[in-house]
Amino acid sequence: MSTMSKKRISTRELTMTALFVTLITVGAFIRIPLPNCPFTLQILFTTLAGIILGSRLGAVSVGIYIILGLIGVPVFTSGGGPGYILQPTFGYLVGFMVGAYVVGRFSEASPNHSFKQLLIGSILNLLVVYGFGMVYLYMIMNVYLATPIGWWPVVVSCFLIPVGPDIFLCTVAAMLGRRIIAQLR
Repeated sequence: MSTMSKKRISTRELTMTALFVTLITVGAFIRIPLPNCPFTLQILFTTLAGIILGSRLGAVSVGIYIILGLIGVPVFTSGGGPGYILQPTFGYLVGFMVGAYVVGRFSEASPNHSFKQLLIGSILNLLVVYGFGMVYLYMIMNVYLATPIGWWPVVVSCFLIPVGPDIFLCTVAAMLGRRIIAQLR
């Protein structure tokens, strides 16, 4: 019976997961266009999902968002549908899910949810997102789209340009996450 209760999701968890699916969607549309990779607020909301919901539900909320987009709901920055898998930025979406899990593990491992622990988890989350995103973008551009791009232009446009604002968003997520968790207890 105890294994059964661990698999059940409470109404509060379901509601919070749905809230983060919505916030991640909204974050996709608050964007600054940049070459190759638009800057959005998704990193803020996917990081908060992991911090507040934990590793499992944080990743689930991002997974639901991805599934909604792939079945055709226009929740991604450039629409939706199964063909979105072939978009150069799709790797970032996968990275958001893995990154939410990573930062969620850091949040769960910190009983007092210290700012330092949440910030370290948030930065690791960001590195996961960038890793998945840049490798996927490079591969899709060079292999599938036959639009050759070198590693250096990928690093410049998809890391060096957005990393400052994204680190700021990670810091905001760590601060907000700590405060929100304290209020939810």
